[in-house]
Amino acid sequence: MHWIALQPAPHDAADDAPPLADALTALAWWALQFTPQVARVQDALVLEVSGSERLFGGRAALLQLIFKTNQPIAPVRYAQGATSLIAIGRLHALATGLPGDLLPDALPLQALAAACPHLPTLVRLGCRSWGQLRALPRGGLARRFGAELVDALDRAYGLRPEVYPWLTLPEVFDARLELQSRVESAPALLFGARRLLAQLLVWLRARQRGVLALELLWELDAHRGVEPLGRLELRTAQATQDMQHLQRLLGEQLARVTLPAPVLYLRLRTLQTQPLGGESHSLLPEDLRHGDSLHQMLERVAARLGPAQVLCVHTQADHRPEYMQHWQPWTPQTQTENATKKGAARAYPVRAGTLNDYASLYPAWLLPAPQRLAVHQGHPQYRGPLDLLIGPQRLEAGWLDGVAALRDYYVARSAAAGLVWVYRERLAPDTREDGPHWFLHGLFA
Repeated sequence: MHWIALQPAPHDAADDAPPLADALTALAWWALQFTPQVARVQDALVLEVSGSERLFGGRAALLQLIFKTNQPIAPVRYAQGATSLIAIGRLHALATGLPGDLLPDALPLQALAAACPHLPTLVRLGCRSWGQLRALPRGGLARRFGAELVDALDRAYGLRPEVYPWLTLPEVFDARLELQSRVESAPALLFGARRLLAQLLVWLRARQRGVLALELLWELDAHRGVEPLGRLELRTAQATQDMQHLQRLLGEQLARVTLPAPVLYLRLRTLQTQPLGGESHSLLPEDLRHGDSLHQMLERVAARLGPAQVLCVHTQADHRPEYMQHWQPWTPQTQTENATKKGAARAYPVRAGTLNDYASLYPAWLLPAPQRLAVHQGHPQYRGPLDLLIGPQRLEAGWLDGVAALRDYYVARSAAAGLVWVYRERLAPDTREDGPHWFLHGLFA
């Protein structure tokens, strides 16, 4: 068996990346990609990698992958050994300036957790290393210091099996962070939120998922007589692992929050995630994307100005042109719904002839309300007489909502305005004294 012990090193203040909210837990999630046997022992992680070596091409290739090719997500100290306790012992030896390849008999007693409570007595007995402790009579050692110390020695030298509760990757990300000092301004919460987002990124990469919705919660000082919790929900139009984009959205929304009391704790959890699919990249430099995508820009503008200030069009299954679409505030949910909605139903002509698909001749500009046209000797007028080119496109709709439309649409040419879209109300001539009414409904670019 081959064990590796990992321990987070102090965060470098010169590093641009934010520190992790819980570096040891994040390291455990990262290590699970190499072996399922990862356990937390005291303030370190232990990995048993002998069962995974063949999958990575041998021990040397696996160690190269862990510590060279795929760098850990945080600065770490590490050591190796035939048992987990030997690896942990060598890790503690490294922290005290000793070589990291000491033989088990030469490891100091301070590196054996079971011996630490009895360290003063053992030192007075002349025991300062594992080898000296192991040389003492087992019976007397067990009577004087308990069977736990003897069992630890046996596990350290591989005479007894090592059994640990193996860590697993949680199904939902939920992390809590205690702030170093009370925070009284909402924008200042972003500093702590960056650490939680860095932790979230590790979890998303380990699960190969992207986040669609998450929430940031904060716990307020209970002595102020206010609601103890505050909450901010964040949603994105597409599943993402882009923490910089999420950080910008959080910053925009926190800028509009007023805290009624100082904040003591932060908590970040995912509400909705989905698996990330692969993305194809071009080898041509001109095809590479630069800057933010459209949905990221819209999310940032909506977070800054408010959702009501960013509008998007929604299609509706209605034959009447004025009801085929409507505008409403843009949200990430509406973009997803629009992507899956089908277009409005098409109206079909009553007379076969020039074109089979009149929907392709819809004008680029639809008037907010149809404009009634003058009629001279039965011919519609718009800045002069109109020449009807294509039509009619017959429309009968709106019976269910009480706004019935019975129209014949035409593409017409005006000498002054160019191509226009007009319709005639399709009513019997004897019901109107002045004949059918004509309306201008759209203009072609």
